[in-house]
Amino acid sequence: MKLELGSIFIKDIQFAAESKIENETLYVNKEEVRQIILEDQNFKSADVELAKPGESIRIMPVKDVIEPRVKVQGPGGIFPGMVNKVETVGSGKTNVLKGAAVVTTGKIVGFQEGIIDMTGPGAEYTPFSQLNNLVLVCEPIDGLKQHEHEKALRFAGYKAAIYLGELARNLTPDVVETFETPSIIEGFKMYPELPRVAYVLMLQSQGLMHDTYVYGVDAKQSLTTMIYPTELMDGAIVSGNCVSACDKNTTYHHLNNPVIHDLFAEHGKTLNFVGVIITNENVYLADKERSSNWSAKLAEFLGVDGVIISQEGFGNPDTDLIMNCKKIEAKGIKTVIITDEYAGRDGSSQSLADADASADAVVTGGNANEVIELPPMDKIIGYADVADIIAGGFDGSLHADGSITAELQVITGATNEMGFNKLSAR
Repeated sequence: MKLELGSIFIKDIQFAAESKIENETLYVNKEEVRQIILEDQNFKSADVELAKPGESIRIMPVKDVIEPRVKVQGPGGIFPGMVNKVETVGSGKTNVLKGAAVVTTGKIVGFQEGIIDMTGPGAEYTPFSQLNNLVLVCEPIDGLKQHEHEKALRFAGYKAAIYLGELARNLTPDVVETFETPSIIEGFKMYPELPRVAYVLMLQSQGLMHDTYVYGVDAKQSLTTMIYPTELMDGAIVSGNCVSACDKNTTYHHLNNPVIHDLFAEHGKTLNFVGVIITNENVYLADKERSSNWSAKLAEFLGVDGVIISQEGFGNPDTDLIMNCKKIEAKGIKTVIITDEYAGRDGSSQSLADADASADAVVTGGNANEVIELPPMDKIIGYADVADIIAGGFDGSLHADGSITAELQVITGATNEMGFNKLSAR
C-alpha cells in the first residue's frame, strides 16, 4: 500500500470572514465552525478560541488534539467508520495542515484530562505548544451523561478538523513524502539481508471512556490484528479515551505516530519495516492472555526478527506490555518496549506495575511523578479549577495567582509512550 502525504505548512492562525489558507496562514470563520459544532443538539453553547506558540495561554482540561487532513486521491476519507464511510484508507494522496490542530476541551472525566501551556516551562513538555491551535470550548446540555458528552465532543473535533482539512484539498503541498509497505512476499524479496521489524501498537481499551476506535469499532471488541502503517495516517485509528494526560495517545498521535515515521525512515537502510500489529489493553486477565497470545502469534507469522512495542496508559496496561514482551521474546524475536514511568516524586519507586527479565531493552518517556511548577498565564481557555483534581494534581495545586504545582502527568503528551515529544522537532 502506497500513500503520498502532502504537507501544507501553517505558520499562523487568524479569525477572518472567509476560511482559507494563504501565505502559510490559516484563516478561520469562527461562526461557521460554531455552527458545525451546534448541529449536535447535545451542546447548549460553543465557543472557538485560538492559541498560538509563545502566547501566554493555558488550555485545560484537554480532551483530544486532532490534525486537519483531507483525502485528495484514493479510496475512502479521513476518519473512516467515524465520519466518513467504512472503506480501507492509507493509499492515494492526502494533504495535511502541518503546524495546525484542533483541540477539544471539556469537563468530562475531570480527574483524567490535561493541560497545554503555550509558553513557559510547561510548553517544553508538550509538542502541542508548537502548533497553531483552534480550540473548541463546548458546553453540554444539562443532564447529559458523561459517555454521551465524550462522544459529542469527540465528533465535534473530527468535524472541525475535516472542515479545516477541506481548505487544503486543491492546494499544492510544500513537501510531499511517500510511504509504502509491500506485501509479505514482496517484502521478503526486496531486502533479504535486512532484519524484519514490526511495530506492536497497544491501544487503550479499558472501557468507561478509556477507548480507542479502529474504523469506528471499539478496540476492546476486536482481536489483535494487522494493519498497514499508512492507514493510521488517514485516521483509521482515533482516540476516544479520557486517560491521564501524559499517557494519552490523542488522535494527533495516531495520525503522526513517530515510531511509524522512524521505522519508515530506516526502511531499506538498516531494517525491513513489515507493518503494524494492533492489540488492545482490556481489563480481565483472560482478555490480556488472549490478546498477547495473538500478538506473539502474528509476529511469528510475519517472520520478523524484532518488534517495537508501545503502550498507552499505566498500571493495569503494564501487565499487557510485559505479556506482549515476554511472549514475543519466547518466540525468539527481539523486543524493545516504549513506556513512561511512575517512579514516585523522588524516582525511587518501581517504575512499572509489572516486570520480566525479558524486558531488557527499554525506551523511557520519563518519570510522570516528577513535580513541576507552572507559572500563571494571561489567559485560560477552558476551566482552571480542575487543576486540583486532574491526575497529577492535588488539593492546593492551583494557587491564588493562577500558578499550578503538580506532577508532570498533568501535561498532555508529556511522557507519551510513543516517544512523541521528539516529533515536535521534525
